[in-house]
Amino acid sequence: MQTSHAQSVVQPSLPIPSPLSRQDAWSRTVRPLGAYAIQGVAVMDSALLVLDSIRGYLLKVDPATDNATMVNSCQVDNFVGATGLAVWQTSIWFAREENVYVCSLDNLEPQLFITMPYAVDGVAVWESTVYISSQKEGYISIFERQSRRLITRFPMPGVGAENLTVRGEELWVCDRLEQTVYCLDRATGEQQFCVLTPFEFPTGLTFYPHSESGHDILYVSYAGEEPYIRDNPNNLEEPLELTFRDRTFIHPLYIQHNPHDRYTLSNGYLVEMSYAEELLPLEEVEIHKLEWRIALPTETHRQKILRIEPIGLPFTEEMQNGQRVAVFQFERLKSYERQIFGWKALLEVRGIKYALTPDDVDDVPPLPSDFHARYLVDDDELAMDTPVIQQAAKEAIGTETNLLRKILKIRNYVYDRLSYSLTPHIDAPDVVWERGVGSCGEYVGVLLALARLNGIACRTVGRYKCPAKADQHHVPLEPDYNHVWIEFYVPGYGWLPMESNPDDVVERGPYPTRFFMGLPWYHAEIGKGIPFETMSTQDDGVDVSIGELAINHVRFTILGELPPSD
Repeated sequence: MQTSHAQSVVQPSLPIPSPLSRQDAWSRTVRPLGAYAIQGVAVMDSALLVLDSIRGYLLKVDPATDNATMVNSCQVDNFVGATGLAVWQTSIWFAREENVYVCSLDNLEPQLFITMPYAVDGVAVWESTVYISSQKEGYISIFERQSRRLITRFPMPGVGAENLTVRGEELWVCDRLEQTVYCLDRATGEQQFCVLTPFEFPTGLTFYPHSESGHDILYVSYAGEEPYIRDNPNNLEEPLELTFRDRTFIHPLYIQHNPHDRYTLSNGYLVEMSYAEELLPLEEVEIHKLEWRIALPTETHRQKILRIEPIGLPFTEEMQNGQRVAVFQFERLKSYERQIFGWKALLEVRGIKYALTPDDVDDVPPLPSDFHARYLVDDDELAMDTPVIQQAAKEAIGTETNLLRKILKIRNYVYDRLSYSLTPHIDAPDVVWERGVGSCGEYVGVLLALARLNGIACRTVGRYKCPAKADQHHVPLEPDYNHVWIEFYVPGYGWLPMESNPDDVVERGPYPTRFFMGLPWYHAEIGKGIPFETMSTQDDGVDVSIGELAINHVRFTILGELPPSD
């Protein structure tokens, strides 16, 4: 009989992970193993503590490796459906429905701290005070920790579900619907500044002390769903199915606050954008002395142009109302000729949020005289002389006289009465208004008409958005549609952005203001106040449009995340 001998298994030598370096920390996305929907994040020791509301998991996560350790392996039921998360000394705080709980790190048995009138979204603790946010109530309430006495409360800065954290004298708030992080004075609730997040649906935030750099890293958690194509082998006729899956992660948020110029920048990306036309006429046509103009990207606070180069054919540049335009010239465009031509730009793009208030614009100087003829007139079939649009312009603002409140009231008035839908072509504002449905370009037309009739200078901006996939680098991304929005002018300050329709997300409001005086990183600012693309010829016998001559190709490639500015 042969005897078997136990053999020792030699484990391969693995490198020991080093502490998270500064270079890794500012760009690394943390994807905790076993997390489905993170609804709160805090710091415990040298790790991140995350709350997964679907499973009820409390996970201690290494931000350098994603490795997760279960903290509440025998108490998960107590945390199912929980939101908000705070750690103060040896206690953990969280909320579930209308109740706020506290438990010791030793036994994790929740003890009721207080029951609020409405569901609670966020909890933060600092020394003797507890901060509680409730979207339904619309307030952040502050309690004394020992006596549970209400000290004060102040209005929430946004309209969505908000989570909280405290750092020193600052109360930091992330709003899921607003896609925004706010910095408030924790004693008064006064807003210091706010910043857009690079991803949708922020659900929690915390400051992680980074030993190597000596600076805190502001980590923001996100939770939502994403569609994907599932291969179903049980369905032989249609094996590919569209379905949804949970998507949750944590990412550093970097902030560059510019108080002098009243704006704040957030995470940025190095993006290559290409725009090209492919000559493919619907009918054969020969054109002499053809000039084809395509607007180029614009240098702004949030968008820097590193390089622009031609695609296919050379172009010359000209300026139109301060905007750069590429001019392609064809001495003779033959009927059988095929070409691909356009431009490629290397851009740095960031999220931006401006911080003007109504009080700031109470005593603005008069609008410059040359602006009247350029930005207060009907120069694009805006139907400003029709009774229906003139009546809408009066109703939109009522008796309001403040410029900032007027433009916001106009926006909300349009949102109340229009619903978004793609349309085959752009109709005039009076037609759109009576129909009650419009595309982004039609929203822009209505907004321009109502604003200009109320003395607010406005102009169109566009033309494309990079697909908002900030974590997909070096992958060609092609937008499904073009996009336009507007800028309005504040005398003495300058142009401010306002999205045309993406904030029209709640029936009859309240509407978020994330993209009112703000733009996320994925907007490409091209051709402000001028046509994006035009064609002209000296051949009087030719009447043909760009759409009949060519089809366009638009491509974005995210090359990487930009480091924060020192």
